[in-house]
Amino acid sequence: MVRKDERQRSSIDYRIRFFTHKGKEILLVDLSNYAQRVEQIARKVPDYVTTKPPKSVLLLADFAGASLDQNAVWTMKESAVFDKPHINKTAWVGAEKFPEELKNELTKFARREFPIFKSREEALEWLVS
Repeated sequence: MVRKDERQRSSIDYRIRFFTHKGKEILLVDLSNYAQRVEQIARKVPDYVTTKPPKSVLLLADFAGASLDQNAVWTMKESAVFDKPHINKTAWVGAEKFPEELKNELTKFARREFPIFKSREEALEWLVS
């Protein structure tokens, strides 16, 4: 029998995974259509990113249909700062409707850019270019 905390952990880990696109390793953080536990997912991202060499991670975050509360935003800011030495490029999808102040706050806090793309395909092409 699988315990509830094990089911939660596996569903969170499923939403954060590496895959290969055009010969490059991409870390997908899939928050699409996710209204709960966004904060928990954001808190797990450094566990994946910090296993890689500095300036090597290409990260794709999909926020389409996700709900962000203040705790999720704060956790994203913390993770972005912690991950920064390992990140080469980050691309966001589904964040077009994020308030401009949220994007500006995160960019300023993390001291890096978070370009937003209309589709995963567009973001992936930019990440591997």
